[in-house]
Amino acid sequence: MHFYRSTPFIYVGVDLHKRTHMAVVINCWNEKLAVIPFENKPAAFPAMVEQVVCHVGEGQTVVFGLEDVGGYGRALAAYLVENGFTVKEVNAALSNWKRKSYAMTEKHDSWDAENIAKLLLDELDKLPTSAPQDAYWILKQLVMRRYNLRDTRVALKNQLHTQLSYSYPSYGKFFVAVDGQTALAFWKQYPSPHLLDGLTLDELAEFLRKASRNVCSTRKAMMILESVQSDGDTKRKHQEYRDFLIKSHVNQIEDVQREMSDVDAQIRELMEQLGCTLNSMPGIDSVTASAIVAEIGDIARFGHADKLAKYAGLTPSQMSSAGRGKDRNQRQGNRVLNKILWGLAVRQVHLARTSEKPLNPLFRAYYEKRLSEGKKKKQVVICIMRKLVNIIYGMLKNKTEYRLAPLPERTAS
Repeated sequence: MHFYRSTPFIYVGVDLHKRTHMAVVINCWNEKLAVIPFENKPAAFPAMVEQVVCHVGEGQTVVFGLEDVGGYGRALAAYLVENGFTVKEVNAALSNWKRKSYAMTEKHDSWDAENIAKLLLDELDKLPTSAPQDAYWILKQLVMRRYNLRDTRVALKNQLHTQLSYSYPSYGKFFVAVDGQTALAFWKQYPSPHLLDGLTLDELAEFLRKASRNVCSTRKAMMILESVQSDGDTKRKHQEYRDFLIKSHVNQIEDVQREMSDVDAQIRELMEQLGCTLNSMPGIDSVTASAIVAEIGDIARFGHADKLAKYAGLTPSQMSSAGRGKDRNQRQGNRVLNKILWGLAVRQVHLARTSEKPLNPLFRAYYEKRLSEGKKKKQVVICIMRKLVNIIYGMLKNKTEYRLAPLPERTAS
């Protein structure tokens, strides 16, 4: 379906904020018809729509343009779509460019909303249609929540490293992962070495066996006691406060890990409801799969894999003038999705340290072939990213599992 300026549309640009929104209505001749401030709450939306409809003539259709359909404007977008209106997503960079394209630059809510409406008038065909869906929106919120918890855990882990370096200078010899289940139990029970005084080897070994579910043995207990002995006396004045700090860090790390486990369970349940099969592909675990789907959303938004590739910033942009120039890799598109695909592509050609076997033999063979042809590593990885987009698109579109294709005979030999 194609729209033209002469088509009888009424264009409504909405500048979105946390508490209040501003709508500006224009017609196809770029005439401002109304300025409508309203609150960001469902109860205020019908009155705004009623004021807009007052300016709709016979045979005319209303089109709304919103910048932030996933944030402050999501409730409004969902309401408008549910009531049969067309809602277009307007990139903030576009509206900012439109605002700065005038000789006299202004910056206020009604002017911002008017520029969004003007973009609707000029670029209606090119702007994506908003189709807010709760499942994909919630998934993205859960993924973002997991990112936040992960960052919190990393910060707490680094702080725990600092505290342990005072009390246990050689702690890295017996607990490489300081936030492991057994390690956390040990730090909580014995935050400083002086608390081990009088503890026998068998008693410590029994504690470790219980904390690790019989994974750690007497050998680990002996290693701890020998390391503590070689470090010397680390007890200082006000040691009880230093011990409290370590216990406090351990308690918070455990809380964050429990919360992450709960969030992961919610993500897995929602991904099953969406019928996602991406984790059947080598290199994609449930965390990566949820991150990919959270950025893509409903795959039905993309008519074919090429559109998804463009969305991920994997299609070249032509840079030329006077017949001279070349195609360059663009730095636009969804950079979060682009980063995920880059990491996934690198994992596909990675060789295991022990067996020297690739995670995906087919992609590894392609990688080596292109390198032998003189391609740079970065160029080959980008080519693999593009191939991954085709695979991911097909898996999401058809809800099929990944099947590793056999290597060509000449390559396998």
